[in-house]
Amino acid sequence: MAAPESLSLAQARRVALAAQGFTEPRLGARGRRVDRRHVHRVLDRVDLVQVDSINVCVRTHEMPLFSRLGPHPRDLWHRLGARREVFEYWSHEASILRVEDWPLLAWSMERGYMWSTTRAIAVDRPDYVEAVYREVVDRGPIAAGDLSEPGRKREGMWERSDGKRALEYLFGVGRITAWRHPTTFARLYEPIEARIPAAVLAGPHPSEDDAKREMLDRAARAHGVATERCLTDYHRLNAPRARHLIAELVEAGRLIPVRVEGWDRPTYLHAEARVPGRVAARALLSPFDSLVWERRRVEELFGFHYRIEIYVPPEQRVHGYYVMPFLLGDRLVARVDLKADRRGSALLVRSAFLEAGEDPRRVAAALADELALLAGWLGLERVVVEPRGDLASTLAAACR
Repeated sequence: MAAPESLSLAQARRVALAAQGFTEPRLGARGRRVDRRHVHRVLDRVDLVQVDSINVCVRTHEMPLFSRLGPHPRDLWHRLGARREVFEYWSHEASILRVEDWPLLAWSMERGYMWSTTRAIAVDRPDYVEAVYREVVDRGPIAAGDLSEPGRKREGMWERSDGKRALEYLFGVGRITAWRHPTTFARLYEPIEARIPAAVLAGPHPSEDDAKREMLDRAARAHGVATERCLTDYHRLNAPRARHLIAELVEAGRLIPVRVEGWDRPTYLHAEARVPGRVAARALLSPFDSLVWERRRVEELFGFHYRIEIYVPPEQRVHGYYVMPFLLGDRLVARVDLKADRRGSALLVRSAFLEAGEDPRRVAAALADELALLAGWLGLERVVVEPRGDLASTLAAACR
Protein backbone atom coordinates (compact mmCIF):
# COMPACT_ATOMS: atom_id res chain seq x y z
CA MET A 1 0.00 0.00 0.00
CA ALA A 2 1.32 3.46 -0.89
CA ALA A 3 2.31 5.70 2.00
CA PRO A 4 -0.22 8.45 2.76
CA GLU A 5 0.65 12.06 1.96
CA SER A 6 -1.14 13.29 5.09
CA LEU A 7 -2.35 11.94 8.41
CA SER A 8 -5.10 13.07 10.72
CA LEU A 9 -4.15 13.47 14.37
CA ALA A 10 -6.05 10.28 15.22
CA GLN A 11 -4.11 8.37 12.55
CA ALA A 12 -0.80 9.83 13.72
CA ARG A 13 -1.58 8.77 17.31
CA ARG A 14 -2.29 5.22 16.18
CA VAL A 15 0.91 5.15 14.10
CA ALA A 16 2.92 6.31 17.13
CA LEU A 17 1.36 3.77 19.48
CA ALA A 18 1.84 0.89 17.05
CA ALA A 19 5.48 1.86 16.55
CA GLN A 20 6.02 1.73 20.32
CA GLY A 21 4.44 -1.71 20.66
CA PHE A 22 1.09 -0.74 22.18
CA THR A 23 -0.94 -2.70 19.65
CA GLU A 24 0.64 -6.03 20.56
CA PRO A 25 -0.77 -8.53 23.11
CA ARG A 26 0.08 -7.66 26.70
CA LEU A 27 0.84 -11.20 27.72
CA GLY A 28 1.48 -10.74 31.43
CA ALA A 29 -1.84 -8.92 31.87
CA ARG A 30 -3.53 -12.03 30.48
CA GLY A 31 -1.77 -14.36 32.89
CA ARG A 32 0.71 -15.55 30.26
CA ARG A 33 4.37 -16.17 31.01
CA VAL A 34 6.74 -13.36 30.01
CA ASP A 35 10.41 -14.17 29.39
CA ARG A 36 13.54 -12.72 27.81
CA ARG A 37 12.23 -13.27 24.27
CA HIS A 38 9.44 -10.81 24.94
CA VAL A 39 11.91 -8.26 26.33
CA HIS A 40 13.80 -8.45 23.04
CA ARG A 41 10.54 -7.86 21.17
CA VAL A 42 10.04 -4.68 23.16
CA LEU A 43 13.62 -3.60 22.39
CA ASP A 44 13.00 -4.34 18.72
CA ARG A 45 10.24 -1.72 18.93
CA VAL A 46 11.69 0.95 21.20
CA ASP A 47 15.42 0.33 20.51
CA LEU A 48 16.55 1.41 24.00
CA VAL A 49 15.16 1.91 27.51
CA GLN A 50 16.13 4.83 29.73
CA VAL A 51 17.63 4.19 33.17
CA ASP A 52 17.02 6.45 36.15
CA SER A 53 17.70 6.07 39.85
CA ILE A 54 14.35 7.35 41.19
CA ASN A 55 12.49 4.55 42.95
CA VAL A 56 9.48 6.26 44.53
CA CYS A 57 7.19 3.77 42.79
CA VAL A 58 9.35 1.46 40.66
CA ARG A 59 12.67 1.79 38.83
CA THR A 60 11.98 3.59 35.59
CA HIS A 61 13.59 0.92 33.36
CA GLU A 62 11.13 -1.65 34.71
CA MET A 63 7.99 0.28 33.76
CA PRO A 64 8.31 0.18 29.93
CA LEU A 65 8.20 -3.62 30.13
CA PHE A 66 5.21 -3.55 32.47
CA SER A 67 3.45 -1.00 30.25
CA ARG A 68 3.87 -3.19 27.15
CA LEU A 69 3.98 -6.73 28.60
CA GLY A 70 2.16 -6.53 31.94
CA PRO A 71 3.39 -8.37 35.05
CA HIS A 72 6.67 -10.19 34.49
CA PRO A 73 9.65 -11.42 36.53
CA ARG A 74 11.30 -8.29 37.87
CA ASP A 75 14.80 -9.71 37.40
CA LEU A 76 14.48 -10.00 33.61
CA TRP A 77 16.83 -7.10 32.91
CA HIS A 78 19.46 -8.64 35.20
CA ARG A 79 19.07 -12.00 33.50
CA LEU A 80 19.64 -10.42 30.10
CA GLY A 81 22.66 -8.55 31.42
CA ALA A 82 24.15 -11.71 32.91
CA ARG A 83 23.65 -13.48 29.56
CA ARG A 84 25.52 -10.63 27.81
CA GLU A 85 22.46 -9.68 25.77
CA VAL A 86 22.12 -6.05 26.93
CA PHE A 87 24.42 -3.39 28.34
CA GLU A 88 24.20 0.14 29.73
CA TYR A 89 25.67 3.23 28.08
CA TRP A 90 24.85 6.85 27.33
CA SER A 91 22.33 7.27 24.51
CA HIS A 92 19.04 8.90 25.51
CA GLU A 93 20.66 9.64 28.84
CA ALA A 94 21.74 6.42 30.61
CA SER A 95 20.13 3.63 28.62
CA ILE A 96 19.86 -0.13 28.29
CA LEU A 97 20.76 -1.29 24.78
CA ARG A 98 21.31 -4.59 22.97
CA VAL A 99 24.91 -5.79 22.95
CA GLU A 100 24.95 -5.93 19.16
CA ASP A 101 24.54 -2.13 19.23
CA TRP A 102 27.92 -1.60 20.92
CA PRO A 103 29.63 -0.81 17.57
CA LEU A 104 27.04 1.90 16.84
CA LEU A 105 28.31 3.82 19.84
CA ALA A 106 32.03 3.54 19.07
CA TRP A 107 32.11 7.10 17.67
CA SER A 108 30.52 8.40 20.88
CA MET A 109 33.05 6.52 23.02
CA GLU A 110 35.90 7.94 20.96
CA ARG A 111 34.61 11.46 21.61
CA GLY A 112 33.97 10.62 25.25
CA TYR A 113 30.79 12.58 25.88
CA MET A 114 30.69 13.35 29.62
CA TRP A 115 30.73 16.19 32.14
CA SER A 116 33.80 18.41 31.93
CA THR A 117 34.59 17.64 35.59
CA THR A 118 34.66 13.93 34.73
CA ARG A 119 36.91 14.49 31.73
CA ALA A 120 39.27 16.61 33.80
CA ILE A 121 40.38 13.64 35.92
CA ALA A 122 42.11 12.11 32.88
CA VAL A 123 44.13 15.32 32.46
CA ASP A 124 44.78 16.05 36.13
CA ARG A 125 45.55 12.50 37.31
CA PRO A 126 46.26 10.20 34.34
CA ASP A 127 48.32 7.74 36.40
CA TYR A 128 45.48 7.43 38.90
CA VAL A 129 42.99 6.75 36.07
CA GLU A 130 45.23 3.96 34.77
CA ALA A 131 45.52 2.48 38.26
CA VAL A 132 41.72 2.48 38.56
CA TYR A 133 41.46 0.80 35.16
CA ARG A 134 43.84 -1.96 36.23
CA GLU A 135 41.89 -2.45 39.45
CA VAL A 136 38.63 -2.91 37.51
CA VAL A 137 40.31 -5.46 35.23
CA ASP A 138 41.76 -7.33 38.21
CA ARG A 139 38.86 -7.08 40.66
CA GLY A 140 35.67 -6.19 38.76
CA PRO A 141 32.79 -5.98 39.19
CA ILE A 142 33.38 -3.25 41.75
CA ALA A 143 31.64 -0.08 42.89
CA ALA A 144 33.43 3.24 43.35
CA GLY A 145 33.57 2.71 47.11
CA ASP A 146 35.35 -0.64 46.62
CA LEU A 147 38.45 0.94 45.09
CA SER A 148 41.60 0.66 47.13
CA GLU A 149 41.94 4.47 46.87
CA PRO A 150 38.44 5.81 46.16
CA GLY A 151 39.20 9.39 47.11
CA ARG A 152 37.10 11.78 49.17
CA LYS A 153 33.61 12.73 48.01
CA ARG A 154 33.19 16.48 47.74
CA GLU A 155 30.22 18.34 49.17
CA GLY A 156 27.22 18.84 46.88
CA MET A 157 24.55 16.70 45.22
CA TRP A 158 26.40 16.32 41.91
CA GLU A 159 29.94 16.21 43.26
CA ARG A 160 31.93 12.97 43.00
CA SER A 161 35.07 11.46 44.44
CA ASP A 162 38.12 11.10 42.21
CA GLY A 163 37.51 7.35 42.14
CA LYS A 164 33.98 7.81 40.83
CA ARG A 165 35.15 10.38 38.28
CA ALA A 166 37.88 8.01 37.05
CA LEU A 167 35.41 5.13 36.72
CA GLU A 168 32.90 7.32 34.87
CA TYR A 169 35.64 8.57 32.55
CA LEU A 170 36.71 5.01 31.71
CA PHE A 171 33.06 4.03 31.26
CA GLY A 172 32.40 7.02 28.99
CA VAL A 173 35.32 6.28 26.67
CA GLY A 174 34.40 2.59 26.47
CA ARG A 175 37.43 1.14 28.24
CA ILE A 176 35.23 -0.50 30.88
CA THR A 177 31.54 -1.25 31.14
CA ALA A 178 29.07 -1.37 34.03
CA TRP A 179 25.86 -2.91 35.27
CA ARG A 180 23.52 -2.05 38.14
CA HIS A 181 23.53 -3.68 41.56
CA PRO A 182 20.17 -5.49 41.87
CA THR A 183 19.23 -3.80 45.15
CA THR A 184 21.26 -0.60 45.57
CA PHE A 185 21.15 0.34 41.86
CA ALA A 186 24.77 1.53 42.08
CA ARG A 187 26.90 1.02 39.00
CA LEU A 188 29.25 -1.94 39.28
CA TYR A 189 32.18 -1.49 36.90
CA GLU A 190 33.64 -4.42 34.95
CA PRO A 191 36.03 -5.20 32.11
CA ILE A 192 34.31 -4.83 28.75
CA GLU A 193 34.54 -8.56 28.05
CA ALA A 194 32.33 -9.28 31.07
CA ARG A 195 29.32 -7.76 29.29
CA ILE A 196 30.14 -7.56 25.57
CA PRO A 197 30.83 -10.78 23.61
CA ALA A 198 34.21 -11.04 21.90
CA ALA A 199 32.57 -11.39 18.47
CA VAL A 200 30.87 -8.02 18.91
CA LEU A 201 34.06 -6.33 20.09
CA ALA A 202 36.05 -7.79 17.19
CA GLY A 203 33.43 -6.99 14.57
CA PRO A 204 33.41 -3.98 12.24
CA HIS A 205 32.55 -0.57 13.67
CA PRO A 206 30.62 1.74 11.34
CA SER A 207 31.79 5.27 10.62
CA GLU A 208 30.25 8.08 12.63
CA ASP A 209 27.91 9.07 9.79
CA ASP A 210 26.86 5.47 9.12
CA ALA A 211 26.19 4.90 12.82
CA LYS A 212 24.17 8.09 13.17
CA ARG A 213 22.21 7.30 10.00
CA GLU A 214 21.28 3.92 11.48
CA MET A 215 20.31 5.52 14.79
CA LEU A 216 18.09 8.05 13.03
CA ASP A 217 16.44 5.26 11.05
CA ARG A 218 15.77 3.36 14.27
CA ALA A 219 14.43 6.48 15.95
CA ALA A 220 12.05 6.98 13.03
CA ARG A 221 10.90 3.36 13.23
CA ALA A 222 10.34 3.70 17.00
CA HIS A 223 8.32 6.87 16.48
CA GLY A 224 6.39 5.81 13.39
CA VAL A 225 5.85 9.48 12.57
CA ALA A 226 8.33 12.12 13.70
CA THR A 227 9.79 15.58 13.24
CA GLU A 228 13.50 16.36 13.07
CA ARG A 229 13.45 17.16 16.79
CA CYS A 230 11.91 13.75 17.57
CA LEU A 231 14.45 11.90 15.42
CA THR A 232 17.52 13.57 16.88
CA ASP A 233 16.34 13.65 20.50
CA TYR A 234 15.74 9.88 20.61
CA HIS A 235 19.49 9.11 20.78
CA ARG A 236 20.46 12.67 21.73
CA LEU A 237 22.14 13.52 18.42
CA ASN A 238 23.08 17.05 17.40
CA ALA A 239 20.22 18.24 15.15
CA PRO A 240 22.12 20.59 12.78
CA ARG A 241 24.81 17.95 12.21
CA ALA A 242 22.18 15.30 11.50
CA ARG A 243 20.12 17.14 8.89
CA HIS A 244 22.10 15.86 5.92
CA LEU A 245 21.66 12.30 7.23
CA ILE A 246 17.89 12.78 7.51
CA ALA A 247 17.90 14.04 3.92
CA GLU A 248 19.81 10.91 2.87
CA LEU A 249 17.22 8.70 4.58
CA VAL A 250 14.49 10.54 2.68
CA GLU A 251 16.41 10.02 -0.56
CA ALA A 252 16.78 6.31 0.25
CA GLY A 253 13.05 5.95 0.87
CA ARG A 254 13.43 5.14 4.57
CA LEU A 255 11.72 8.39 5.60
CA ILE A 256 8.65 9.64 3.76
CA PRO A 257 7.68 13.31 4.09
CA VAL A 258 4.12 13.55 5.38
CA ARG A 259 1.74 16.22 6.65
CA VAL A 260 0.11 15.77 10.05
CA GLU A 261 -3.02 17.67 10.92
CA GLY A 262 -2.11 20.83 12.83
CA TRP A 263 1.69 20.35 12.71
CA ASP A 264 3.65 23.26 11.28
CA ARG A 265 7.08 21.74 10.56
CA PRO A 266 8.61 19.01 8.36
CA THR A 267 7.45 15.57 9.47
CA TYR A 268 8.43 12.08 8.34
CA LEU A 269 6.70 8.72 8.26
CA HIS A 270 8.98 5.70 8.56
CA ALA A 271 8.87 3.33 5.58
CA GLU A 272 7.85 0.42 7.85
CA ALA A 273 5.18 2.33 9.79
CA ARG A 274 1.60 1.15 9.70
CA VAL A 275 -1.67 2.91 10.42
CA PRO A 276 -3.83 0.56 12.50
CA GLY A 277 -7.58 0.96 12.32
CA ARG A 278 -7.85 1.14 16.11
CA VAL A 279 -5.74 0.85 19.23
CA ALA A 280 -7.13 -0.77 22.39
CA ALA A 281 -4.22 -0.08 24.77
CA ARG A 282 -4.30 0.29 28.54
CA ALA A 283 -1.10 1.29 30.30
CA LEU A 284 0.48 3.53 32.89
CA LEU A 285 3.60 5.21 31.54
CA SER A 286 6.80 6.05 33.36
CA PRO A 287 7.79 9.74 33.12
CA PHE A 288 10.84 8.38 31.26
CA ASP A 289 8.96 6.15 28.80
CA SER A 290 10.12 6.62 25.20
CA LEU A 291 6.53 7.36 24.11
CA VAL A 292 6.62 10.61 26.08
CA TRP A 293 10.26 11.70 25.78
CA GLU A 294 9.57 14.53 23.35
CA ARG A 295 7.08 16.72 25.21
CA ARG A 296 5.97 18.91 22.29
CA ARG A 297 5.10 15.78 20.31
CA VAL A 298 3.09 14.46 23.26
CA GLU A 299 1.15 17.70 23.49
CA GLU A 300 0.47 17.84 19.75
CA LEU A 301 -0.41 14.16 19.37
CA PHE A 302 -2.48 13.69 22.51
CA GLY A 303 -3.39 17.21 23.63
CA PHE A 304 -1.56 16.30 26.84
CA HIS A 305 0.64 18.95 28.48
CA TYR A 306 3.21 16.99 30.48
CA ARG A 307 6.13 18.08 32.62
CA ILE A 308 8.16 16.17 35.21
CA GLU A 309 7.85 17.97 38.55
CA ILE A 310 10.42 15.96 40.50
CA TYR A 311 12.72 18.98 40.88
CA VAL A 312 9.89 21.49 41.39
CA PRO A 313 9.43 22.66 45.02
CA PRO A 314 6.49 20.74 46.55
CA GLU A 315 4.34 23.84 47.02
CA GLN A 316 4.70 24.68 43.31
CA ARG A 317 3.82 21.27 41.87
CA VAL A 318 0.65 21.16 39.80
CA HIS A 319 0.06 17.40 39.62
CA GLY A 320 2.65 15.78 41.88
CA TYR A 321 6.15 14.36 42.28
CA TYR A 322 6.14 11.17 40.16
CA VAL A 323 3.22 11.52 37.77
CA MET A 324 2.41 8.76 35.29
CA PRO A 325 0.20 9.40 32.26
CA PHE A 326 -2.58 6.85 31.78
CA LEU A 327 -3.06 5.54 28.24
CA LEU A 328 -6.51 4.18 27.38
CA GLY A 329 -7.34 3.26 23.81
CA ASP A 330 -5.37 5.75 21.73
CA ARG A 331 -5.63 8.64 24.20
CA LEU A 332 -3.82 9.86 27.28
CA VAL A 333 -6.89 10.25 29.47
CA ALA A 334 -5.58 10.88 32.99
CA ARG A 335 -2.49 11.20 35.16
CA VAL A 336 -1.70 9.86 38.63
CA ASP A 337 1.06 10.63 41.13
CA LEU A 338 2.14 7.22 42.46
CA LYS A 339 4.21 6.08 45.40
CA ALA A 340 4.91 2.53 46.58
CA ASP A 341 4.51 2.40 50.36
CA ARG A 342 6.51 -0.78 50.82
CA ARG A 343 6.28 -0.84 54.62
CA GLY A 344 2.51 -0.40 54.51
CA SER A 345 2.18 -2.72 51.48
CA ALA A 346 0.12 -0.13 49.60
CA LEU A 347 0.27 1.59 46.24
CA LEU A 348 -0.51 5.20 47.08
CA VAL A 349 -2.27 7.41 44.56
CA ARG A 350 -1.20 10.82 45.85
CA SER A 351 -3.27 12.60 43.20
CA ALA A 352 -5.46 11.72 40.22
CA PHE A 353 -6.41 14.13 37.44
CA LEU A 354 -8.73 13.60 34.47
CA GLU A 355 -8.07 15.07 31.04
CA ALA A 356 -10.69 17.44 29.67
CA GLY A 357 -13.58 15.81 27.84
CA GLU A 358 -13.01 12.30 29.20
CA ASP A 359 -15.69 10.22 30.94
CA PRO A 360 -14.63 10.02 34.62
CA ARG A 361 -16.41 6.74 35.37
CA ARG A 362 -15.06 4.96 32.30
CA VAL A 363 -11.53 6.20 32.97
CA ALA A 364 -11.70 5.46 36.71
CA ALA A 365 -12.87 1.88 36.14
CA ALA A 366 -10.03 1.13 33.70
CA LEU A 367 -7.46 2.94 35.83
CA ALA A 368 -8.53 1.08 38.97
CA ASP A 369 -7.93 -2.23 37.17
CA GLU A 370 -4.51 -1.06 36.00
CA LEU A 371 -3.52 0.16 39.46
CA ALA A 372 -4.55 -3.19 40.96
CA LEU A 373 -2.42 -4.97 38.35
CA LEU A 374 0.57 -2.74 39.14
CA ALA A 375 0.16 -3.17 42.89
CA GLY A 376 0.03 -6.95 42.55
CA TRP A 377 3.15 -6.96 40.38
CA LEU A 378 4.99 -4.88 42.98
CA GLY A 379 3.89 -7.23 45.76
CA LEU A 380 1.66 -4.61 47.40
CA GLU A 381 -1.61 -5.65 49.01
CA ARG A 382 -3.87 -2.71 48.23
CA VAL A 383 -4.37 0.58 46.39
CA VAL A 384 -5.02 3.70 48.47
CA VAL A 385 -6.35 6.79 46.70
CA GLU A 386 -5.72 10.09 48.46
CA PRO A 387 -8.23 12.95 47.98
CA ARG A 388 -6.28 15.19 45.60
CA GLY A 389 -7.28 15.83 42.00
CA ASP A 390 -10.57 15.98 40.10
CA LEU A 391 -10.57 12.22 39.45
CA ALA A 392 -9.65 11.16 42.99
CA SER A 393 -13.12 10.53 44.44
CA THR A 394 -14.38 8.64 41.41
CA LEU A 395 -11.17 6.59 41.30
CA ALA A 396 -11.39 5.83 45.02
CA ALA A 397 -14.91 4.47 44.56
CA ALA A 398 -13.78 2.37 41.58
CA CYS A 399 -10.87 0.96 43.59
CA ARG A 400 -13.20 0.00 46.41
